[in-house]
Amino acid sequence: MQKNTEPNKQLFSGFSASDTEQINRALALIAQIPEDPHYFRPKGVEVATILMNFNVDLATIIAAILSDPRLTALNPAPNIKELFGETVATLVKDVNWLNKVTVYSLEMTDQPSQTEILRRMLLSMTQDVRAVLIKLAYRIQRLKVLPRESYELRRFIAQETLDIYAPIANRMGIHQLKWELEDMAFRYLEPQSYRRIAKSLSDNRAQRENCINKFIALLQNKLAEEGISAEIYGRPKHIYSIWKKMRRKKLDIDELYDLLAVRVIVDNLTTCYATLGMVHSLWQTIPKEFDDYIANPKENGYQSLHTVILDADGNRIEVQIRTRQMHDFAELGVAAHWSYKEGGKHDAAIEKNIASLRKLLEEKGSDEALSESFRSELFNDRVYVLTPAGKLIDLVKGSTPLDFAYAIHTEIGHRCRGAKVNGRIVPLTYTLKSGEQVKILTAKEGGPNHNWIDLNLGYLKTSAAIGKIKSWFKNQQQAQNIATGKSVLDKESQRLGLKTLNLTELAKHFHQPDTDKFLEAIGRGDITSRQLAAFFKIPELEAPPAPAQRKKPEAEIKSAISVEGIDNVLTTLAHCCSPIQGNDIIGYISHKKGITIHRKDCENILHLSPEKQAQLISVSWGSKQVSYAVPIVIHAFNPQNLLNDVSQILAQAKIHISNAALDTHPDFSAQLNLTIQIENTDQLSQVLNKISQLPNIVDVKRKT
Repeated sequence: MQKNTEPNKQLFSGFSASDTEQINRALALIAQIPEDPHYFRPKGVEVATILMNFNVDLATIIAAILSDPRLTALNPAPNIKELFGETVATLVKDVNWLNKVTVYSLEMTDQPSQTEILRRMLLSMTQDVRAVLIKLAYRIQRLKVLPRESYELRRFIAQETLDIYAPIANRMGIHQLKWELEDMAFRYLEPQSYRRIAKSLSDNRAQRENCINKFIALLQNKLAEEGISAEIYGRPKHIYSIWKKMRRKKLDIDELYDLLAVRVIVDNLTTCYATLGMVHSLWQTIPKEFDDYIANPKENGYQSLHTVILDADGNRIEVQIRTRQMHDFAELGVAAHWSYKEGGKHDAAIEKNIASLRKLLEEKGSDEALSESFRSELFNDRVYVLTPAGKLIDLVKGSTPLDFAYAIHTEIGHRCRGAKVNGRIVPLTYTLKSGEQVKILTAKEGGPNHNWIDLNLGYLKTSAAIGKIKSWFKNQQQAQNIATGKSVLDKESQRLGLKTLNLTELAKHFHQPDTDKFLEAIGRGDITSRQLAAFFKIPELEAPPAPAQRKKPEAEIKSAISVEGIDNVLTTLAHCCSPIQGNDIIGYISHKKGITIHRKDCENILHLSPEKQAQLISVSWGSKQVSYAVPIVIHAFNPQNLLNDVSQILAQAKIHISNAALDTHPDFSAQLNLTIQIENTDQLSQVLNKISQLPNIVDVKRKT
């Protein structure tokens, strides 16, 4: 039987006729949910009602209504995307995910780094910041109905609110929600302290209001006499913030002076100081309590004049004086209550999202562009994953299980031989996603693989992990490093089908004093397989010079480089990495040499300081390199998916296959013969290396 939705419809008045019709359709869906007298969780309509106080947009209201957990009981389940569009469907999906997150534990209360990572994870994993706003309203309603739950659950939810959701509301600049979340959670955690402070505030409310009103009336009259227009109002203090200050300053509530607070908003900067002078002339001041955050703004940009005066009855009143522009900036949430109260760093992406959020809250009729800018950009360069024990690890976006292993402990990284993500075996090159749980499989002993530091193979994203591996190689004994280096060199030359190598020439090219030092440098990881391949030259892949024609001068090679789409820009090829056509390259703007062209995996580029990274510029090879048909042979344990797996690697490298033949043997092993179109030796080395990493491969090499 359907419930009467008319009272609910009245709650959502104020929207246009077409918007109201959509809200009514959402309410009609909710009305189909069977009544359950034992259901104590927040209902979607209750959450949407809370949000109406914030003047939010239509999509947020409808998504709040449809985020009702009971909606999953409907059969068949409604298609929200089809009925209300993709934005609402995405919001509902995000809110449902936020309502089901179970990462938090009470142990995190004493682990500030873990609570901060969890806050960032929640923000980064929602596609639309409005979903977080709905979740905060949901948590308000959850706290309202919490008395029906067990003592343990009440304390858990209250502590989670203080550790995670109130700071998120603070960070987003929604202070009304922050204060309400804090006060309600505090009421469950410290009921006696809450009642004592509430009673004290109630007993003294009339006195405080009388004191504030007298101050405002006198200041308003004096400002009017000077022709100064100002908005003056009392600033309420909240129970949880009072309790925190009592504990921090070790004072009783009667000794706290800033229970009385007034904010004065004026038209311009000059008037701020004129008003301050008037306040100081009318009342006795407390000099040590004066702060000029206009002349010396806080690190996050917050500006205001703060002073404390004593009125005729000896009451201390905190006065804040600022312009409308300063006040609006503070109210966007960036300044007034974020950085200097939480102690966090200022972040441009957070600032942008707070601004978008507050503007969206202020205007129901916000345009589509503003709504689109509301897509979450918070922490989009990070990924947050969990250990099997539930500890959160903060990594760079694009990180792999191997990066995770090194983030846990260097030794775990060195001995890593496999990984499980959410209980499923994945390759070490798997790209991790926020919220996944990662378990590292280790060997009892052993060290890292040389392939791990080859950026082209995708094992590692973080420079810290790469540095740890290189350090491990450097710490091995000289004889072992020479042997390892010889093995790496032999493997690379055999793979490329090179029959003879001139070690003396190689050592000279890589600036090593002799062949042993050269092999040791390979064994330590100072010289990678990629760098070796860049030096090797397969005669068949080198364009034959035209008769009686000199070698192309370097100037002509440079002219083939395009700088941000513009040809004929003067460039210099870097000697440290010797880029050749076909390499992935990047430009570095130097003050003396103009634009220097480096390989993207050049050590000097990878270790640039953040300041010097600003001097990098996008470049590309201007002309198409001639390709050559190169036969390769691949031996595998079995033929299953072999051709498909190899074809995918070649397709990603944009390498064309001109011929393919697969032979299977009685022992189920397989041999795949391919002819591929290759531009140079370096490109061949890269693709052979990638194919060799497939789990089914015995070996792969150029056919000679």
